[in-house]
Amino acid sequence: MPHLRIASVNVNGIRAAVRNGMHGWLDDAGIDILTVQEVRAQDEHIEAAFPGWSIVHDEATAKGRAGVAVVSREPAIASRTALGADDFDSAGRWLEADFDLGGLPLTVVSAYVHSGEADSPKQVEKWKFLDAMEQRMSQLGADGALALVTGDLNVGHRPLDILNWKGNVKKSGYLARERAYFDRFLGAAGEPVAGQEGIGRGMVGQLSDTRPYVSEGSGTGLGWIDVGRATHGDVDGPYTWWTMRGQAFDNDSGWRIDYHLATPALAARATNYRVARAATYAERWSDHSPVVVDYTY
Repeated sequence: MPHLRIASVNVNGIRAAVRNGMHGWLDDAGIDILTVQEVRAQDEHIEAAFPGWSIVHDEATAKGRAGVAVVSREPAIASRTALGADDFDSAGRWLEADFDLGGLPLTVVSAYVHSGEADSPKQVEKWKFLDAMEQRMSQLGADGALALVTGDLNVGHRPLDILNWKGNVKKSGYLARERAYFDRFLGAAGEPVAGQEGIGRGMVGQLSDTRPYVSEGSGTGLGWIDVGRATHGDVDGPYTWWTMRGQAFDNDSGWRIDYHLATPALAARATNYRVARAATYAERWSDHSPVVVDYTY
């Protein structure tokens, strides 16, 4: 059965990624659509990085910051960057691209959520983005659509998603209110979802982990599927980001913050999920690893 191979990666600067060996991975990966975050460059730089590819790119308002792109073998038939209220600056953080999946419409999103900082204006911007993202995902996921939100979402949803989760419960990326958004993204469609204090199952009911789980906030489940967790079940990780400092990569002391979130109709087509982790620290070309999934059609 034919498949479309979609990968997502935060490149931590596209020019640096190219210098550090990104093409060596890309040449062998067989990717059809690549979503990219933290491009941190202008159009000419990403065009030089992907010769022969079709590119949709949204730069951040601040030069050298953020930036998202969707790079594909076949061109997108449409793209959009609008997210949230008109006075909210989401430039360089949300890009939708539409494709034809064997006669079926497919929307692929490259998203780069703010890293945030607890109790600061940076966190306020993250809340605004997550609010706008939740509203847009409710629209994208309607009526059995084939839609995929990929990218560096900068939130570890469960204790399974961060090795040192105990040390991060008061830090942005693992705040209870942040994780409640993911409870709603992944909660049963149309069903009420409430913040909870308990064990690892939370409201979604996908996990049997016995480590403490706390989230804050209520709402309605959107019914999206975390393809990575659906594939791997109750295991730590597999992580997608490791700090460049110390021995985090060698010790696999990481975070799973890069996602493929799919509508149920698309998740049913997902196969062969994997994190393309470099074999050694020296072979890394970003502090994130690509997340790769095949979707049959």
